[in-house]
Amino acid sequence: MTKTTRVAVLDDWQGVASGAADWTPLQRRAEVVFFADAFADADDAAAKLADFDIVLSMRERTPLPAALINRLPKLRMLGMTGARNASLDTAACTARGIPVCSTQGGQYNDSATAELALGLLIAAARGLAVGDAMIRAGGFQMGVPVGIGLAGKTLGVIGLGRLGGYMAAYGRALRMNVIAWSPNLTAEKAAAASARLVSKDELMATADAISIHMVLSERSRGLLGAADIARMKHRAILVNTSRGPIVDEAAMLRALHEGNIVAALDVYDREPLPPDHPLRKAPNTVLSPHLGYCVQETWDGFYPQMIENALAFMDAKPVRVTNPEALKS
Repeated sequence: MTKTTRVAVLDDWQGVASGAADWTPLQRRAEVVFFADAFADADDAAAKLADFDIVLSMRERTPLPAALINRLPKLRMLGMTGARNASLDTAACTARGIPVCSTQGGQYNDSATAELALGLLIAAARGLAVGDAMIRAGGFQMGVPVGIGLAGKTLGVIGLGRLGGYMAAYGRALRMNVIAWSPNLTAEKAAAASARLVSKDELMATADAISIHMVLSERSRGLLGAADIARMKHRAILVNTSRGPIVDEAAMLRALHEGNIVAALDVYDREPLPPDHPLRKAPNTVLSPHLGYCVQETWDGFYPQMIENALAFMDAKPVRVTNPEALKS
């Protein structure tokens, strides 16, 4: 490739990409453009990315289905942060001979999302968002909901993989009783995480706080439906740092407005959350803008590797390729 190569860095929503790594080696050989704002839709993305040779994407922020990939005539390499991207059609890239290059996390980066889940749980239990707003408005305790202590309460963990295991450990540190469920969870695996395996119905009905740690798939989409939310204890806390579509959003909104549950959310059906989205005005909520993995340690790992991936591809020696069959095209 020549110096006319164009590289797009997508979805830099926090404006951290340029300062998280030394882009100079890549900028000497290519024009690098940072996109801080989300694309309005697929047409907007296709128009703005049509002239780029390399696209470096941030997790699942911009969907990259075949319909979009095939509208990018100059695309020669696609980089993604992390090891997988459910919104990327890798097969479409392979069909066009476009290698998809990934990045790897550091030793402790994988706990950031679980740490945020713990923070959201405590914030919801103690009404911290309302307390912060009251102080900034000139008030103090008046109007702040009476919180609950978590010691002795029951934490239900849905999905007891790596992140769910961390959350279970945090719950135990708070002296909570930890129960768990997922479709393939065994009693032995639950016991190894010092949790007790229960049925989905029992977890929904008995947990004082529920934290979701499931990967979004066709099987997990809508996993918590209206009947599940209706089973929740009065004022139980629902924490979701996984993916929005795992929960029936309409049913959750009804329960929030009826004062039946409290929700502490980092993820949503649509991201960024539209300005007029009803969750922005919903009561009984603590909301954060998908910050789960967004910590300095993550960026310090992701962006240097993305640069390495782009440079290696330009040198015809691609690395961290998730679809090596594309190199045969």
